[in-house]
Amino acid sequence: MYDKLAAVERRYGELEELLVSPDVIANRKDFAKLAKERSDLEEIVRVFREWKDVQAQIEGSKSLLQDADEAMRALAQEELPGLRARNDDLEARLKHLLLPRDPNDDRNVLLEIRAGTGGEEASLFASELFRMYSRYAETRRWRVDILSSSATGLGGFKEVIASIEGQGAYSRLKFEGGVHRVQRVPETEGSGRIHTSAVTVAILPEADEVDVAIEEKDLRVDVFRSSGPGGQSVNTTDSAVRVTHLPTNLVVTCQDEKSQHKNKAKALKILRARLLERAEEAQRSEIAANRKSMVGTGDRSERIRTYNFPQSRLTDHRINLTLHSLDRVMEGELDPVIDQLITHHQAELLKAAH
Repeated sequence: MYDKLAAVERRYGELEELLVSPDVIANRKDFAKLAKERSDLEEIVRVFREWKDVQAQIEGSKSLLQDADEAMRALAQEELPGLRARNDDLEARLKHLLLPRDPNDDRNVLLEIRAGTGGEEASLFASELFRMYSRYAETRRWRVDILSSSATGLGGFKEVIASIEGQGAYSRLKFEGGVHRVQRVPETEGSGRIHTSAVTVAILPEADEVDVAIEEKDLRVDVFRSSGPGGQSVNTTDSAVRVTHLPTNLVVTCQDEKSQHKNKAKALKILRARLLERAEEAQRSEIAANRKSMVGTGDRSERIRTYNFPQSRLTDHRINLTLHSLDRVMEGELDPVIDQLITHHQAELLKAAH
């Protein structure tokens, strides 16, 4: 571990020198890239230096145990337990900081929610999940923008795709992908019988244009008139856009905006994220965030989480977490769940590192 930390500290020193060189300062792109790398290393270097300082203090106290002065020996004996405890805390922190970092953690998110089994009740729950994530985004001061949606007559969503922009969005939401199962009595159910429905959620890191280059010649763009639930026309111009990426046959449709230009821009944003996901899946098949592993078929049995409304209970099946505060979770209080998922993930990485 020491060798790795020493190498990080050396690189940090190199970056500090580079960032004051005239050539780098003159090139805004290089400066921003190097400044970000330095910022990413800052905490680990700070903790490493503190750890080295504590190590030196421990060695100093140990040497004082042999001192001829009894008062100095007593002082060293008194200080050592606290120093050793601090040393253990810093070592544990350094182990966490050395864990492999997900390169997508700083990205914005594309959130895709689709109704699975359960008909209209699944569509209504899809709408409620979207509201839950939107509320959570508000508490984090993230921006939510609907890119595409397909509403039902009763106020649900067959499908809704939104971008979520803000610091740490992907790092906090990446474990939300999968099948979400709901158990409750639907409003339309007269007999009071509990129904089980399912909704699929996918969390994709948003791709920049530099990550995924899309050639215009590889696209087929079709325009048509938007339509809403029940077939009624949303507007009277051909503003809806369907973009087909010919090499992969991926198709994205957007019709929420009245402008054909805006709909095309949103469709390309979704397409870019899906192409980035596909490229990463090909490079690293073990990435847990890919859509297939997250959403499966949308069947009730492939669930990652169950929302039981009669018992006000949320259960995350991956980490055996149960909370009896479903009302607060649905209002966007997701941190108690997300924090536990992140802690579990880090513990698994630590296990794998040994």
